[in-house]
Amino acid sequence: MKNLKSTLVLSLLALFLIGIINPVMAGKKTIIFSTSEPTAKIFIDGKLMGNGQVEVVVLSNSCVTVRAEKVGFLIETITFCNKKESAKPPKSYYLEMHRDDAYDASVQTDIANIDIEIQTSLEELAAWKLMSQIITSYFDVIEVTDRETGYLRTSWVVQSFQQNTIRSRVIIKLGNSDPLVYKVKLVSEESKFPGTSVKSDELYREWDRVLRKFENIVEELRTRLQ
Repeated sequence: MKNLKSTLVLSLLALFLIGIINPVMAGKKTIIFSTSEPTAKIFIDGKLMGNGQVEVVVLSNSCVTVRAEKVGFLIETITFCNKKESAKPPKSYYLEMHRDDAYDASVQTDIANIDIEIQTSLEELAAWKLMSQIITSYFDVIEVTDRETGYLRTSWVVQSFQQNTIRSRVIIKLGNSDPLVYKVKLVSEESKFPGTSVKSDELYREWDRVLRKFENIVEELRTRLQ
């Protein structure tokens, strides 16, 4: 008798839960979401769910946000809603991903944001003049130049892209007087947002890439200062 009562209670509880859950589950919509890039990572509400193609479930009276990411491509985000006042979710959705213009305008390098030592056999005055000439062929403005201390710093050059802002500069410091050695740093930073002010230092982080227009500057300094 006791077991019968327990079974009855559990059955009633199950029916109660089904009554609550069913309306939500019954109204759910399923979307087959795919991208043009088979290896693109797909996130649903911030959680990685797969690559290239996933099944997106949108419960009744709710929304989900799908994000697709792949190196070299722009991050794409779309929200699907399953609500009376919203457009009906599609059964399938194909996302055409687009190239990241900042990525394509740059190259990956191991010389960004580190001091590169360049030794020269030239006299100090000749070396300084040549360095200044090379730097101004890449950067329009030299912000600080002090030959006596062997310090030179260009102004930032900023370039905005669809989903990023890149700022670049060169800093040169005297490393040693005999033999004559200079330390050259090509600074490359990104904000991950378009249109970021060059003065917003707190928004920029070091970038392991450099814009193509600056990729040869260190090698040119090294070659011509020998």
